[in-house]
Amino acid sequence: MPHRTAAPRSNPAVGVCASVLPAQLPDDPAVLKALLLAQQRAFETQLNTQLTAQFETLRLAQEATLKAYEADLQKVVHTREVELQKAFDARELELQKAFDAREAELQKAFEARILELYEQLRLARRRMFGPSSESHAGQGWLFDEAEALAESAPNAGDTASLPPPATEPSGQTLADTGKKKARGKRKPLPIELPRIDVVHDVPEAERTCACGTPMVEIGQDVSEQLDIVPMQVRVLRHIKKRYGCPKGDQAPVSARAPAQVLPKSNASNDLLAMLLVTKYVDGLPLARFEYVLARAGVLVPRQTLARWVIGTARALQPVANLMRDALLGHDVIHMDETPVQVLKEPGRAATSKSQMWVQRGGPPGKPVILFEYDPSRAQAVPLRLLEGWKGHLMADGLESYGAIAFTEGVTRLGCWVHARRRFVDAGKVLPEGKRGRAHEALALIGKLYAIEKEARELSDAERLARRQSQSRTVIDELRRWLDQVLPTVPPTSVLGGALGYLHRQWPRLTRYLARGDLPIDNNPAENAIRPFVVGRKAWLFSDTQAGARASALIYSLVETAKANNVEPYLWLRHVLRALPTATTVEHFEALLPWNLNAEQLITA
Repeated sequence: MPHRTAAPRSNPAVGVCASVLPAQLPDDPAVLKALLLAQQRAFETQLNTQLTAQFETLRLAQEATLKAYEADLQKVVHTREVELQKAFDARELELQKAFDAREAELQKAFEARILELYEQLRLARRRMFGPSSESHAGQGWLFDEAEALAESAPNAGDTASLPPPATEPSGQTLADTGKKKARGKRKPLPIELPRIDVVHDVPEAERTCACGTPMVEIGQDVSEQLDIVPMQVRVLRHIKKRYGCPKGDQAPVSARAPAQVLPKSNASNDLLAMLLVTKYVDGLPLARFEYVLARAGVLVPRQTLARWVIGTARALQPVANLMRDALLGHDVIHMDETPVQVLKEPGRAATSKSQMWVQRGGPPGKPVILFEYDPSRAQAVPLRLLEGWKGHLMADGLESYGAIAFTEGVTRLGCWVHARRRFVDAGKVLPEGKRGRAHEALALIGKLYAIEKEARELSDAERLARRQSQSRTVIDELRRWLDQVLPTVPPTSVLGGALGYLHRQWPRLTRYLARGDLPIDNNPAENAIRPFVVGRKAWLFSDTQAGARASALIYSLVETAKANNVEPYLWLRHVLRALPTATTVEHFEALLPWNLNAEQLITA
């Protein structure tokens, strides 16, 4: 076998093996095999030793690296844990603060709500059980008025408001005798009331003097006593005589009966006037008027009475149109509204609420009050009622008047009564005898009204000067007070609501200072609508839209008559008598309340 020499290698294991081989390899295969085996075992042992040492070195190095990495990681984890803990603590503190703030806010809102409900409760109790400022003549005591009045004045006389005697027993007046006039002199009875003289004479046996001389009349004592005749139901028989020629050469001629407002009805013009006044002035429902007629033996169903009312209202429409022309001819108009229930409205439930609108204005000395029925309370209603009109509109803070305020030529005024009323409510919720900020506002508003009261009889120019010199100062003081108090009061409280209303309405409330003839409040409209509200408590609702419109028209006529100091029944009686023959605008204008005097109305 040829001799071989081991080639050098880079592997350390090969180098180790080559280093232990003899220079000459034996030729005997068995020996060579044994040598190789021994060499292999020696190599494996050496290799294992080296690998074990290298592995151990590597393990130790890895363990050291791992420990270093673990230490670094532990440091990172600890740092991260610290950072997370700090972030968690900061977030927890932030959430706690937010929670505390929200809790405080909710507690404050809760306390404000409790205060609000408490104020509402006190206000509701005052409104329910306290005295009302919305009282109306004839509506105060419904059942026990006689007893109450008798107890309040047990020693008062039982005389009515009658004029004093015209003369003294000697025929001289009180001024001639030098006697002092009695304090609290009664007003004389209306001159338009008919007088019936009841003469009381001295018996003839007593008209002889003790000396035997017959006495002569030297004067008379005259006193007046109020009397009343119960409503008398009678039948007017219109007898139209006919005349004809005995020879029959001409057709017969018949007399003409007076024209009637309702030609096909058996109701006279005077009965219609009484019906309208009874319902719309005295507040007597048609059902009760039906009972009044029934007691006289006359059966007139209330449906017939309703048709009479509606028919008469249609006939009076031209008069109402002239009143509207007079209203729109003046540049200051008051407006207000109140709910009214109409049972039979197309597309609406019987319980739904409609609106009765009222307007008051007219030239000086000729006030006009107009009512208008409309199912809606929307902004379109004032726009329709005031179409084409330009001037100053006085109304409350209702948003229904918002659109009309943007109409060219229309300036909206604010009502100080509505502003004052809110502060009155704010004062009512305070404990008894306690004064607060609401009373401060009331005191300043009271100064404004005191100035207006003093300037009531002045001319427009003088009133304007008074407003600029005195009212302006009070207004500026009230503005400073409002700016100071408004941020400190919860808006949900009664006082906060009053302050908010005053702040929002401020530009409108102060516009009256620009002219001497502008009103300070909307009291004229509220006073005009009050009779309707009182009457509504009696008749409750209207059956149809036609009835509601008829009611609006009749209320317009009678309230305008009352505003012009004209007795409604006498005026309506005169108008209904003259209405059938009126054919021109001049005829209708002559029937307006301000164009008539008492003498024209006092007719049999």
